[in-house]
Amino acid sequence: MPNARTADATDLTSLLALFEASEVSHHAEPRERAERIWTQSLAREGLTVFVSDADSRVVSTCMLVTFPNLLRGGREHGIIENVVTHPDYQGRGHGRAVISAALAEAWRLPPRPVAKRPGRSARAPVL
Repeated sequence: MPNARTADATDLTSLLALFEASEVSHHAEPRERAERIWTQSLAREGLTVFVSDADSRVVSTCMLVTFPNLLRGGREHGIIENVVTHPDYQGRGHGRAVISAALAEAWRLPPRPVAKRPGRSARAPVL
């Protein structure tokens, strides 16, 4: 299975290319705005971006957001969002690698319950 790692400042260009190739929601533009958001994201406590590389580029990513909770004995919660895998690399374990890395981080001491938010193809619940 491919490996995942924590994203760093140098990954922005590769992530934007991944988002373009994957035809997911429009990414932040112009480039300067994306750079500001990326810098803020990397500095934000409780937010970690994971990536999996192949052929010298990022081919899969997800974001883990953890936050405090007054309920459940004060245990933090986590949400995994923005799960994207390049179409040419789907089915090769890259998505599994980034999700596994995010879950491992979320379940480190203290363990947290984690939910995956539905993506753009998911239907909204009927209320």
